Amino acid sequence: MSQVSVGDKVYVAKVKKKERKIVSLTKRLVKSPFGLMGFLVILGVCIVGIFAPVIAPFNPVETDLTKKLLAPMTGGHLLGTDQLGRDILSRIIYGTRISLIIGITTVFFAGLVGTTVGVLAGYFRGWLDVVLMRIVDVQLSFPFILLVLIINAVLGTGLKNIMISLIVVGWVSYARVIRSEVLAIREKEFIHSCFATGVPRWEIIVKHIVPNLFTPLIVLASLQVSTFIIAEASVSFLGFGVQPPTPAWGNMLNEGKNFILSSWWLITFPGLALVITTLGINLFGDWLRDELDPEMNQNR
Repeated sequence: MSQVSVGDKVYVAKVKKKERKIVSLTKRLVKSPFGLMGFLVILGVCIVGIFAPVIAPFNPVETDLTKKLLAPMTGGHLLGTDQLGRDILSRIIYGTRISLIIGITTVFFAGLVGTTVGVLAGYFRGWLDVVLMRIVDVQLSFPFILLVLIINAVLGTGLKNIMISLIVVGWVSYARVIRSEVLAIREKEFIHSCFATGVPRWEIIVKHIVPNLFTPLIVLASLQVSTFIIAEASVSFLGFGVQPPTPAWGNMLNEGKNFILSSWWLITFPGLALVITTLGINLFGDWLRDELDPEMNQNR
């Protein structure tokens, strides 16, 4: 009974410690104007994407040629209509879903692949490290967007293929960062103690190395989301990504470029949505990086 009681007390103490950390982090977020601004933007984008069918005033793919190219605040269309009479606001709202799917999915799988490669290269080193890092170097020698376009040209257009191309191109950033972290962790005393006591390699990796990679992974992922969202919009703008009539910010910009002089709202509002979203993600990512940096925390 006493052992159970002690175990319960330890568990409660750990829970309270985590709660204090969360409260402290929340307070620091509230005191940071740029971090809070970024968080609110991300929260707003997520709410808009999740509740798009409820928020959108019109069907985003329904055409009405009698209402084409209506200016903002005309005929009940807050942001106007496009060349096919589709409501711009509704298409932007539904386009939020595409950006969220692209950002979250590609970052997750690119991070998973890159982390695996980085851990293997950093832990085992030797010939495996040389081979994997030379692959990373070769891929990094190609411009990011160009490589995405080449892969998409081979695979074809569409949401699934753009995600695959971004994952194939994006994992190298994680691999290089994680490898350097693993090389540093591998030289720590507690890892050498594991070697000395005969702890299996897989157990060292899973229980002692991977948990210490969460901080750099979170920071890198938060900054990579905006990169992948912009990359998707760029590829869709060039016609290799998400195809009409599916509403996506990139193909909305592509469709509106021919009307830039006569109907400015066709590219202005999707462009603003893209800028505000990526700016919010970057602001929150910068704040998160500073908060999770051990050196910054020691100086507080």
